[in-house]
Amino acid sequence: MSDQIALSRTGLTTEAVVEARQAHGWNELPKPPKTSPVLVLLRQFTGSLVLILIAAAGIALALGETVDAIAICLVVILNGILGFVQEWRAETALEALRSMLTPSALVLRDGKETVIPARELVPGDLVIVASGDTVPADIRLVSATELRLDESVVTGESVPVEKTAGDTSDGGALLMGTGVTSGRGEGLVTAIGRATKFGNIAELTGLVDQKRTHLQLQLARLARQLGIAALVIAAGIVGLGTAVGRPLFEMFMTGLSLAVAMVPEGLPAVVTITLALGASAMARKKALARRLQAVETLGSASVICTDKTGTLTENKMTATRIWTLGAEYDVTGTGYDPAGHIERAGRNVRAAEDPTLAALLETALTCTHARLRREGRDWVMIGAPTEGALVTLAYKGWAPPPAPDAVIAERPFSSERKRMSVVAPSANGHRLHMKGAPEAVLAAASEILTPDGPLPLTNALRNTVLEAHRSMAEQGLRVIALAARAAGADDLDERGLTYLGHVGLIDPPRPEVKHAIAEARRAGIRIIMITGDSPVTAAAIATRLGLGSPRCILGPEIDDMPDEALRTLLSEDVLFARTLPAHKMRIVAALQDLGLIVAMTGDGVNDAPALKRADIGVAMGIRGTDASKDAADLVLLDDNFATIVGAIAEGRRQFDNVRKFVRYLLSSNAGEVIAIAVNLVLGGPLIFLATQILWMNLVTDGVTAVALGLEKAEKEQMARPPRRRDEPILGRNGFLLILAFGTYTGAASLWIFYSLMPLGVDLARTAAFTAMVVFEKMSVFAFRSLTRPCSRIGWLSNPFLLLALAATLSLQLLATEWAPLQTLLRTVSLGAEQWGLIALLAMPLIVVPEAVKYLRSAVTPAPTS
Repeated sequence: MSDQIALSRTGLTTEAVVEARQAHGWNELPKPPKTSPVLVLLRQFTGSLVLILIAAAGIALALGETVDAIAICLVVILNGILGFVQEWRAETALEALRSMLTPSALVLRDGKETVIPARELVPGDLVIVASGDTVPADIRLVSATELRLDESVVTGESVPVEKTAGDTSDGGALLMGTGVTSGRGEGLVTAIGRATKFGNIAELTGLVDQKRTHLQLQLARLARQLGIAALVIAAGIVGLGTAVGRPLFEMFMTGLSLAVAMVPEGLPAVVTITLALGASAMARKKALARRLQAVETLGSASVICTDKTGTLTENKMTATRIWTLGAEYDVTGTGYDPAGHIERAGRNVRAAEDPTLAALLETALTCTHARLRREGRDWVMIGAPTEGALVTLAYKGWAPPPAPDAVIAERPFSSERKRMSVVAPSANGHRLHMKGAPEAVLAAASEILTPDGPLPLTNALRNTVLEAHRSMAEQGLRVIALAARAAGADDLDERGLTYLGHVGLIDPPRPEVKHAIAEARRAGIRIIMITGDSPVTAAAIATRLGLGSPRCILGPEIDDMPDEALRTLLSEDVLFARTLPAHKMRIVAALQDLGLIVAMTGDGVNDAPALKRADIGVAMGIRGTDASKDAADLVLLDDNFATIVGAIAEGRRQFDNVRKFVRYLLSSNAGEVIAIAVNLVLGGPLIFLATQILWMNLVTDGVTAVALGLEKAEKEQMARPPRRRDEPILGRNGFLLILAFGTYTGAASLWIFYSLMPLGVDLARTAAFTAMVVFEKMSVFAFRSLTRPCSRIGWLSNPFLLLALAATLSLQLLATEWAPLQTLLRTVSLGAEQWGLIALLAMPLIVVPEAVKYLRSAVTPAPTS
C-alpha cells in the first residue's frame, strides 16, 4: 500500500516509463494484418471458374487464336476489377470508422497531470478516469468516488457496475474498453495491449480460421463440375474426330470451342456485378458488406445468434412502470427522449394534477447527478444510465426542474448502504430526498405516501411494498425506490422518511426489433439470444420481443455440458445468459455441426470470436468495437436489428437471381454444346466459330444475365424456410430444365444451319449463329421466375432486362450487317426470310414455359424452393 501511496503523489518518472515500454511495448491491441490492395486484387483471380478461363486464354493464345484469348482476358480483368473495387471500398470504409477514434488518457507523471495518447500507457502508470471516459487499459483502483462502469462491451451486462478501491475482486478492477458512467477514480495500470482481457479476446478471435461463404463453396463446386465435364467432353470430341479422319488442328479448335461453350465465361463477372449491385443497395440501407458474398450468405442463414445489449435493446435504461400505494402507472417512450407520457388507467397524467406522483418525480429529479441536454434533434444524457432514466421520467410527467445548484448537502451512494440522499430547497423549506434499492430505502422509512396523505408503515404495508418490488423484478425490471421528508439545510439523517413508491427500469428493446424478429421467424429462421446479462432480464426481453418463454441456460452450465448434449439442447427453444466468449463459440460450432448456416450479431469485443467463427458475422457500426467490426462480414451502420431482416430478404433475392441466371447461362451454353456435338457427328462444317461462341457467351449472354440478376424479390421468398446447407445451385430439376432448353435451341439451330446450307456455308453459319443468340434472348423470360409466369410478375416489371434485350439484339444486328464486325465474326447479311424463320422458331421459347407455369400455378401453390 505504501508503494501505491507514493505513486499516487508523483506517478511514474520519465525514466520509469521508458524502461516499462521496453519491457511491455505499446498499449495496442493485436491488429489484423493490414490488407494490401495488391493482395485484394490478386484474390479476385483465385476462383475455379476464373482459373479455367485463364487456362483457356493461354491455350487460345498458344494456338494463335489471339482474338479469342483477348476476349477471355477482358472478362477475367473485368471480374477482377469489380470484385476489387467493392472489397477495397468496404476495407477503406471500416478504416475510416476506426480513424474517427483518437483515445487518450489522463495520467500522473513526474508529479503532474498530463493527457497522453492511450497507446503510450505502460504498467505502473497512475490513470485518472471520470464520467464519460473510456478505460484505456486494465487498471486496479487506488481511490474511487461514486465510480460506476458500463461493462456491457466486455460482459454483456446492461446495468452499470459499482467499483470500489481496494477491492481485491473484480469490484476493484477496471477493464480496458469499458465506459465510466459516473464518478471518478484513480488506479494503477496492471496490463496493456494484448495482455488485457480485451486483448485476450482479440487474440482468441485471431485463432479462428477464415471461412469461405456458402455461395463461394457452391460456385467453386459448380466450377469444378463444369471444368471437369468440359475437359472430358472436349477430349472425347477431339479423339472421336481424329479417329474418323478429321485434321488434328481442326479437331483441337473444335474441342477448344466446345470447352469454351460449356464453361459460362460470363458467370464470374455476372455473379460479381450482381453481388456488387446488391451490396451497394444494402449500403444505402445502412448495411456495409465487407465481402461481396456476405449478404447472400445472410440470406441463407437458418439461425441468428444475437447479442442482447445494444443489439436487441437500445442500451439506454428507461423507466416503464411506477408503483405507489394508491396507484400504478405505465410509462411510454424509450431512451432519454422525454417525449413520452406517464399514464394511469389509459389516461396521461402530469405532476401538477397528481400530488403523489408529483412528490415521487420531485425526488427523482432532485436526487441525481444526471442531466439531459438537447443536441440538434437528439437528447443526450450525461451521467449514470439509471439516474438519466429517472430524470427522463420526471420530464415525461412535466415535473418542474430544480435549480442547477439546488443540492446543498449529499450522502453519496455506496454498495454497503445501497442508497443516496441529498438535501435541497423546496416550497416549504428544505427536503431530504433519497433513492436506492427498495429494501434499503424501506429500512429508512417510517411512513408511506397515499393519495389521502402519509400512513404509518406497518408490517403489512411493508410486505405490500416488498411484494410489489418482487413483482416488478420478476418482469426483468430493475427497481429503484424513492423517499423524502422535511429536513434542515444540513440534515442528512436517513431516518423517518416517507416512502413515495418505486420505479421499474429496463434497457428496452428497440421498437423495430419485435417486427423484425417476427418477419425472420416467418421466414423459418430461428432466433437464439446469447447474452452476458442476467437470466431474468434476458427472459423478460425475450418475452417482450415475441420469442416466447424459451428455456434459459447459464454459461457455467455449458462448461459442464458435452458437445453431444449441447447439440441436443440446441434443437430446443433456448436462450443463453451469463455467457463468456468461449461459450458463444461453442454454441456457434454446435449449430454448424447440426448443418445449420449460422449468423451471429454483436457489438462488443466479447462477441468478436463468435462473429468470426459464424458463417456470417454481423457487427454494429455505431456502438460496435473495432474488434467486432474487424471480425464481421457485415457491419450495420445504423445498429438497427431490423436492417438484418432487410439483408436477409436481399440475400435471398440475390441467391434466387444467381440461381436464375446460372440456369439461364448454362441452358444457353447447353444449346451451343448440343449443336456443336451433333454437328460433329453429322460430319458437317463447323456450325459456330470460336469467335462467335465468345461473342454469344461474353457479349450477349453476360449483359442479359446481369439484367436478370436485377429481378425484384418474389412475394413468397420470405415465407419459405431457409435452404439447406448442402442445397446445390442447380439440383436435378435445374439440370432437366437446362437439358430441355439446350436440346430445343441446339436442334433448332442445327435445322436452320442445314436448311440453309445449299445457299452457302457462310449464310447458313451466320443464320445459325444469329438464331442461337435470338433463342437465348427469348428464353430469358422463362427464367425471370422459376415458378410464376411473367403475366403474374409483370412483363414490364424489369425495365433493365428489356433494355438489355434491346441492346443485345441490336448488337447482333450489327454483327450481321456492319462490315467491321462481319470481318471479326466472319458473318454475312441476312434477308427477311431468314429473320422470319428465326422469329418463328423463337416463339415456343416464350409461349411454352409461360403456359406450363400458368397451369402449374393454377393447380397448386407456388413451390417454396
